[in-house]
Amino acid sequence: MNKETIVALIQESADVKIKMAAEAQAANIEKIANKVVEAYKKGHKTIICGNGGSASDALHFAAEMVCRFEINRPALPAITLCENISTVTAVGNDFGYSVSFSRQLEAFAQAGDVFIAISTSGNSENIVEVLKQAKKMGIFSIGMTNETGGKMADLCDLCFFAPSKITARVQECHILLIHIIAKFVETKVFEK
Repeated sequence: MNKETIVALIQESADVKIKMAAEAQAANIEKIANKVVEAYKKGHKTIICGNGGSASDALHFAAEMVCRFEINRPALPAITLCENISTVTAVGNDFGYSVSFSRQLEAFAQAGDVFIAISTSGNSENIVEVLKQAKKMGIFSIGMTNETGGKMADLCDLCFFAPSKITARVQECHILLIHIIAKFVETKVFEK
């Protein structure tokens, strides 16, 4: 790796984020953020999940809600379905890994909550299954995926399509989206 490669990677990342700023993308992001705001204003919670790096993104999202993003304010309820390894492995062992998240959503989600599924491919079997469970329960679902959306695209009530197929660029867009949502939440839920 050399300096030119580093510059090229930074430029590639910046170019993908510039595509996020397109009017249609920004309008979709605004809808997504407002849906999360609406849930919190009505006293509900967000429930988030993902696999691998997307699991880390889910944890990051929950931390921004429970702790804070930019301002000191009351904690907001956010649950991740990927952090309790005892539950994930018990469900995987007893029922199969494909329902490791849907079983938990069934336990924790209530009407008015917002569910967020994160998958860079959009094809993870356990993500597809949990989105089907959300639909079955009438839980509003938001997807975060790549530019094609994979199998999850048609299962979400709203879906953010990161404008790339490269996993690293998709994940970078997901983090930016999480920060935009956090900013919306803090601005709109706690506006004076």
